[in-house]
Amino acid sequence: MQETHHQGPRPEGRERGEEREAAEVVIVGGGMVGATLACLLGNAGVAVALLDAREAPLDAGRVGHGRPGRRVSALTPVSQRLLEGLDAWDWIRGRRASPYRFMQVWDAEGSGEVNFSADQAGVPVLGHIVENDVILAGLESRLAALPGVQRHYGARVAGLEERGDDREVVLEDGRRLAAPLVVAADGARSPLREMAGIGVSARDTGHVAVVTTVRTTPPHGEVARQVFLPTGPLAFLPLVVDGDDHHCSIVWSTSPSEAERLVALPPEALAREMAAAVELRLGEVTVIDRALAVPLTQRHAERYVLPGLALVGDAAHSIHPLAGQGVNLGLMDAAVLAEELVRGRARGVAPGDERLLARYARRRRGDNATMLALMDGFRLLFGARHPALTLARNLGMSGVDRSGPLKRLLMQQATGHRGRLPASCR
Repeated sequence: MQETHHQGPRPEGRERGEEREAAEVVIVGGGMVGATLACLLGNAGVAVALLDAREAPLDAGRVGHGRPGRRVSALTPVSQRLLEGLDAWDWIRGRRASPYRFMQVWDAEGSGEVNFSADQAGVPVLGHIVENDVILAGLESRLAALPGVQRHYGARVAGLEERGDDREVVLEDGRRLAAPLVVAADGARSPLREMAGIGVSARDTGHVAVVTTVRTTPPHGEVARQVFLPTGPLAFLPLVVDGDDHHCSIVWSTSPSEAERLVALPPEALAREMAAAVELRLGEVTVIDRALAVPLTQRHAERYVLPGLALVGDAAHSIHPLAGQGVNLGLMDAAVLAEELVRGRARGVAPGDERLLARYARRRRGDNATMLALMDGFRLLFGARHPALTLARNLGMSGVDRSGPLKRLLMQQATGHRGRLPASCR
């Protein structure tokens, strides 16, 4: 694996765009989804150039130790199997991956409550709460062992051009990287998507996520808890830190004004409000990290592909975090795109082939659109203040908790088992 860091003065000639490198696939964005795609393709012998605006990879020696990071993901068992197939899961689990075997979801404005368990779903765990940096560091440890993957750090994209059968990424320092396929894995505000002229439908959720980490009096018991409050959902996601199961990651989705108020509170006052909001189910709460406010906008690209270009992860779709499905959808994008590219390569089809990319788009767009619509429906339903809707919510949640088939269906959705991990990634 070749790794480059470009800092300081530009080498002679780069201003004139004279340096040009080639690969089979150029991936712009070295986050969790881009790194997963690079691992999948690198494992299959595809020559990949992975571009990242960060100046350096994560310091693997520091990740997963000490105070946990504020940004976490709820990985489903399907995503876990994908990471296992990449030989990254053992590294991740060895640092910090907190399993949860139970889920409690309830409405603060009534008595409706749904409880899920791994036993009911027929799985060992419902999922794992993992810090984003731990996932990424585990993937980067795997990338370091793949000779066909070149990682370029400090690589900021200035332009996207077509040259013959190739797409060419132009960097701010003048370098050019060409490939039959360029993949945008550069986030919800994807500059590459904008350069390609792909529109996006955006819906303001009306929510801002307040994220932090807390310590609770009783242990969390491997239970992921979420309460729907009048201003939005509050999730306590279980963490195990150095063997201590009294920690939770907090994602509190609320109105912008309420988020501004919450992050301005002293830690002790914020902790009291969180403890009260979950009805003291976790006893006394202590805030152990500064609270941050993250605006939430739901986006869906108008198309996932163009000739020689594909969007994955948040560049294609970003979703409200209330179901914790965002990164899992992105990982499945990477898995399906990799499967189509590897299959096409075996038949001598170029990675940028329109028909090949169209198959990827067909396989992923429907699933992603369904999840976005489902989350929007939940947000609107639980945001409604009409007494009749509040009653219907509570009756519906109680009915779901008593209904075996419907409950199993929802658990399959939550654990990713209604999706299918591509055969090449199992």
